[in-house]
Amino acid sequence: MAERNIPVKMNHLCCQICRNLLRNPVMIPCGHNFCMRCIQDQWDCDQLRNSLCRCPECKYEFPSRPQLIKNTTLAEVVRETEMSCNKEQQSSEGNRRVLKRPRSCAETSESTLCGKHNKPLEVYCCTDKQIICAQCASAEHGGHRIGLVKEERRRKEKELKDMQTKFKQTLQKQERKREMMGEMLGQIQDEARKTEAFCESVIVGAIDSLQKHYLSVKEVIAAQEEAAAAQVRISLKSLEEEVKQMKERDAKLDRLAQTESHIRFLQKWPSLKLLCDHSFQELSEDPLLHFELTKRAVEHLGKQLEGFCDKEFASICNTADGEEHQESGSEMEEDDVQRRSEASVSQLHASRPLAKQKVEPKTREEFLQYACELSLDPSTAHEDLVILKGGKMVKLCNERSKNPSVRNPERFIHRRQVLCREGLQADCYYEVEVKGDKAEIALTYKGIDRKSRTTLSAFGAKSNSWSLDLSKHYSVSHNSDSIQLTTPPRHHRVGIYLKFQTGTLSFYEVSDSMNFLYKVEAEFREPLYPGFWLGEKCCIRICDLRQSQL
Repeated sequence: MAERNIPVKMNHLCCQICRNLLRNPVMIPCGHNFCMRCIQDQWDCDQLRNSLCRCPECKYEFPSRPQLIKNTTLAEVVRETEMSCNKEQQSSEGNRRVLKRPRSCAETSESTLCGKHNKPLEVYCCTDKQIICAQCASAEHGGHRIGLVKEERRRKEKELKDMQTKFKQTLQKQERKREMMGEMLGQIQDEARKTEAFCESVIVGAIDSLQKHYLSVKEVIAAQEEAAAAQVRISLKSLEEEVKQMKERDAKLDRLAQTESHIRFLQKWPSLKLLCDHSFQELSEDPLLHFELTKRAVEHLGKQLEGFCDKEFASICNTADGEEHQESGSEMEEDDVQRRSEASVSQLHASRPLAKQKVEPKTREEFLQYACELSLDPSTAHEDLVILKGGKMVKLCNERSKNPSVRNPERFIHRRQVLCREGLQADCYYEVEVKGDKAEIALTYKGIDRKSRTTLSAFGAKSNSWSLDLSKHYSVSHNSDSIQLTTPPRHHRVGIYLKFQTGTLSFYEVSDSMNFLYKVEAEFREPLYPGFWLGEKCCIRICDLRQSQL
């Protein structure tokens, strides 16, 4: 302990335990003076060790703990001496000193002795986390959890080893992670290049697929061009024949008008009048309609593809930005990415023009996207049927026209049936209105029997035709099998939706909504021609859907 700068006359007034001026001085039986607090702490520590109380200076042991009484005379001497010393120190420039107060163990932690009791620092207070002496433990740390310094050092060393082990393990993990991060930079660049190449191959494949479909569309347009041109050429040839016949009849009429013989005039009149009353074949109304329908279908497909691409590529960009995926484990798995890519490509491939469409129509507006133009073929009509309104309506007539000269080999001989001019082999939709108690709405191959007196020439009697029969109830007939439907007829308009490539034929009852009746599934091998059978007092009209589309 450092030498204190205290006047000699005050050295005799210092406590030999704390080395400071006496505070509440007491004299013990051996004659030595101590601070009352210091000697009490010393004796408390002695009793804690189960030893006799003794004098810290002369080491005299007392059989019992002496009673301590304050020495008032000595206390006054100490007070006066301290005051005198303070006056002398205040007069000395720059050398003011304040008597040192008793120090705690914590203030002398660098020393191996307690600064307060001058005892070895052998005890550790776990509660206050302080190194103290035995006297401090008994006086100031009563009830605390205490132990020896050496034992606490062993516990702390064990904790230190565990801490060092964990720290080294953490350091190794961080070093491995640093190495992995360095490798990841290279992997990111490689994966970015692979992803670019993969996406390019997928998109190029989709473009190639669209190019193939475009070539298919060009083939369809070429076929439509050839069919429309052939139709017009046939109509033109027929018209030229009719014009030629009309010129010949006009010449006969001129000669008849110039005949002077009344008898000859009246004899020629019936045959010439019959020739003039002969109905001529109507021309197809709009040979350009198929081109318009093709353009609308492709335009609709283009809008669907554009919307689909905008939506899907926006989703891909959001996924790449990581807005919905965190590092905690919500990343998209590789197989999910592959399934998503394959689904996108398959949807692009599924969008076939003029064939299978992805979405099945539900509303009438959607069905009208597939509307087709039809016209009745008078050359196929039974002689009891009359074609009206430019081939759009057929009705049953009571007066037959049994003139062999106007019979056609395409005509139905024994059944009141008629076919349309157009053969359907794409996705088509049309509507008909039926007035009367009994009728049949059918689709048939062109080779249906037209001469037989048996039911073999009826719609739905063989495998080459399908028919929806209307009477008091609906029924569907095919290959002589008939299925009666539970839905009774409630409206006069019927919608027919054909998906030729898919092989389905659906019937609907049309009102404010589309009421599904029945769906036929078959493999269509030839173009299908719409046809109708009419019962008594029946009339069927093919609806003009062009106005509904606009």
